[in-house]
Amino acid sequence: MFKQGVKTVSLRGYGITHDNLHYQLSPEKLHEISIERGMGKEASNGALAINTGEFTGRSPMDRFIVKDNITEDKVWWGNINIPFAPDAFDKLYDKVIAYLNEKELFVRDCYACADANYRMNIRVINEYPWSNMFAYNMFIRPTDEELKNFDAEWTVVNAPGFMAVAKEDGTRQHNFAILNFKKKIALIGGTGYTGEIKKGIFSALNFILPVQKNTLPMHCSANVGKKGDTAIFFGLSGTGKTTLSTDSTRKLIGDDEHGWNNENAVFNFEGGCYAKVINLSKDNEPEIYGAIKKGAILENVIMDASGEIDFADTSITQNTRVSYPIYHIDNIKQPSMGKNPKNIFFLTADAFGVLPPISKLTPSQAAYHFISGYTAKVAGTEAGVVEPVPSFSACFGAPFMPLHPTAYAEMLSKKMLEAGVNVWLVNTGWTGGPYGIGTRMKLKYTRAMIHAALNGDLGMYSYDTYHIHSVFGVAQPRSCPGVPTEVLSPRATWNNDEKYYKTAFKLSNAFRENFKKFESYASEEIRRGGPQRYAH
Repeated sequence: MFKQGVKTVSLRGYGITHDNLHYQLSPEKLHEISIERGMGKEASNGALAINTGEFTGRSPMDRFIVKDNITEDKVWWGNINIPFAPDAFDKLYDKVIAYLNEKELFVRDCYACADANYRMNIRVINEYPWSNMFAYNMFIRPTDEELKNFDAEWTVVNAPGFMAVAKEDGTRQHNFAILNFKKKIALIGGTGYTGEIKKGIFSALNFILPVQKNTLPMHCSANVGKKGDTAIFFGLSGTGKTTLSTDSTRKLIGDDEHGWNNENAVFNFEGGCYAKVINLSKDNEPEIYGAIKKGAILENVIMDASGEIDFADTSITQNTRVSYPIYHIDNIKQPSMGKNPKNIFFLTADAFGVLPPISKLTPSQAAYHFISGYTAKVAGTEAGVVEPVPSFSACFGAPFMPLHPTAYAEMLSKKMLEAGVNVWLVNTGWTGGPYGIGTRMKLKYTRAMIHAALNGDLGMYSYDTYHIHSVFGVAQPRSCPGVPTEVLSPRATWNNDEKYYKTAFKLSNAFRENFKKFESYASEEIRRGGPQRYAH
């Protein structure tokens, strides 16, 4: 048993019988314990710097969903949603609990979803103090009054030090992240990467909200302007989702996970931000840079003896991260909700350098690009990658989507049409040539294009204001305030039409090849939203 104020709580219902528990500790105390035990160091800016160990990112091939009568006919089973047997889950759960019964534990009650109508109460049970501090940062923090009658609906059991035995436990290797919708448990072991904690709950909501509440879950960031206009930003890791939504001229709703309900509102799932910090600078991203202070957790960064961080050093991983509570950002929307969006941005880091820096999409193109979820890997990001490689992740978040991608696409299309949303494809990647030849699009230009779209400065569609891309069919503006005209035409930046079109067709072929697995599910209208010309 352990106490918080007048409340007494027991973990015996989970099988944990000892009393060596810490409940609802403050982030300051968790920071202190982590340093005292040599599990982290304090950076010069006051943040806690930790190393997540063997895993510095998610492990998609070790993510499972228990296959039972709740999930069997609804989940899109395959190499993204890998089935796990109920009896195997029970046996593994018992082994994890036996392991945790010999450990000092850190427990937190919190919740997801800023909209009270969709709130999910969560209990997080952690082996490590900094993992519990991450839960404080990333989930929404109940008031003391709310904690008095807190009843957890879902539980995250997080045991980084427990190593599974694959042949005995039914896992692929020693680490695992398993969702059990019947028991409402996210079971995580063998990995210290904190992102698995929040992504477990996000994945659960991606099943629950559309199936049970007819609400669209989205892997996106969101902000709102002074006139109440909401914008949402879809994008995979490294495309600028957090950077572009954290804007001093607009209030941040959230940086990663949201729902779009039937009451014309977008709401944040989380209570914090989890940003990549590779090459972070105060000049380019002042809001994020300023949020890294006492209470923030830096993951896998390199520091010198004085605690100064080298954000350019990727010797541990390119996926260096920071988590911080959303209130570390000054300009936030409270509560974390906004009205129906007026603009949606699909962000892609096109390392081939052929997509326009900004283009306007038709409804069918929007559905096609949403299902495709394109970005690109560049040399050095993974072993064996020596030139740009197309990377597709359906709905810009396939690893977290239990349903078939077209289920989410159809919901998004319906909501976009009802709300009259403008949809934009934004290339934050390369211009003037592919990776290694061209250069990365300047952040100031991307911000200027985003602001122009939000302010209505890109004009109504016409031949005089837009040019149709000859390969991808998207409408690219001919001019934009604050952006040189030549930058808006990717072909013009190459100065070599033959090489440009050869590369553009190569990418369009990759789009078409990827989309083959969705063709039998997608309507003719959606299929026509992709590139129409095929080069052999």
